[in-house]
Amino acid sequence: MELRKISPFCYEIPKTGSMNVPGRIFMSERMANGRVEAGPLKQVVNVAALPGILTASMAMPDMHLGYGFPIGGVAAFDWDTGIVSPGGVGYDINCGVRLAATGLEEKEVRPVLEKLVTALYQNIPSGVGSTGSLTLSTKEELKVLREGGQWAVRAGFGEPSDVWCTEDDGCMTQADPSVISERALKRGAKQLGTLGSGNHFLEVGVVETLYDETAARTFGLFQGQVTVLLHTGSRGLGYQVCDDALAIMAKQVRTLNTQLPDRQLACAMIQSHVGRQYLAAMACAANYAWANRQILLHRTRETFQKVMGIGPRDLAMHQVYDICHNIAKRETHMVDGEYRSVCVHRKGATRSFPPGHPDVCEKYRNVGQPVLIPGDMGTASYVLAGTHTAMEQSFGSTSHGAGRVLSRKAAKKRSKGRSIHRELADKGILVKWTGRHTLAEEMPDAYKDIHEVVDTVHKAGLSKKVARLRPICVIKG
Repeated sequence: MELRKISPFCYEIPKTGSMNVPGRIFMSERMANGRVEAGPLKQVVNVAALPGILTASMAMPDMHLGYGFPIGGVAAFDWDTGIVSPGGVGYDINCGVRLAATGLEEKEVRPVLEKLVTALYQNIPSGVGSTGSLTLSTKEELKVLREGGQWAVRAGFGEPSDVWCTEDDGCMTQADPSVISERALKRGAKQLGTLGSGNHFLEVGVVETLYDETAARTFGLFQGQVTVLLHTGSRGLGYQVCDDALAIMAKQVRTLNTQLPDRQLACAMIQSHVGRQYLAAMACAANYAWANRQILLHRTRETFQKVMGIGPRDLAMHQVYDICHNIAKRETHMVDGEYRSVCVHRKGATRSFPPGHPDVCEKYRNVGQPVLIPGDMGTASYVLAGTHTAMEQSFGSTSHGAGRVLSRKAAKKRSKGRSIHRELADKGILVKWTGRHTLAEEMPDAYKDIHEVVDTVHKAGLSKKVARLRPICVIKG
């Protein structure tokens, strides 16, 4: 497959065959000269053949094989003549990351770190099929689906400022719970306030390096500060929403009058009944995810206070931001010299809106939206800020993480004979986990070099580095 270098950090797959637009991959020269996997590249090409796609089918430097779309994929479709595809959002709808910063420094937390990681593990339900301390009535669950993180704050789980520092204020208003299946509701009734499994985590870290002191100060970050990253999504409810939509769209796809290159790209026209129904259901799952992360942040605050023996004022834990990874949104972007209403699919990619953008909360509008890119649990995570270049080059999008380089099966094979938790402990990182194979599947070696991924999006101008966080303890499902 031909890859043409069109800028120092962007390579293009020329438009050929059934492609409506070219493919574009943001990556470093070293990444391009290495073994670029054929699977995700083929998925970039397949997405380029979908009806109504604009400009290019894109992938970020953390790209790897996904369902239909590559993980790390970005694609925008004309709102009136384009499609929406569940494969371009993913099964874990609004899987995302929330960053909170405290008023504590590492020297205050390190003496009680073992007690803290144990308490967090006990208070944050994790693992496959995990259930929380909340069991929602159908009436309350429907409120969660309509109101998202705002419901959680009104229910006593957090503070209004948490919502103000959440993408979309923690609520997609087009949510319509009437389109959610009984099975999805059943799966969501007992999982609110749970971390889940796989690559989901809670990470306590320390601000190790500042790259942009003005932006860091605006975000409330300082050198040596203790932080918390939460990574989870809509759990079983979101999975079921995706599954339900795929089943319907697979039967409806013949009405598109186009040949799909991959059945995993089942889709519907945005303006069709099926397309509008999916977007309304997806918004419900997104709201569930925001409520989920809101409750987990509240439980984390309580745990910190109890272990440290301090009150809210001394802890001073404030939310920096909460971002989506897997979502499709109606946005306005410049396309071919004119502003157009488009549906941007970000699957394993995150928003990167610039200074002055009206969708960036007022608190951060002078520096741009906070961008959160977690790495593997043994290296680092990054805080960045959105840029105007991202709006021009990638529909306001950037990377979402390090991206897998090993499958879970390959990671387990490579981990044989090793003690991953001891290797992490030798780096000063304490870890607690639930699943039997979790640490093997999620070992640092299974992921790309987070520093190279972040340097790539920084140098490409898709987001700019603000701070680097060093993990000191991690909870994995």
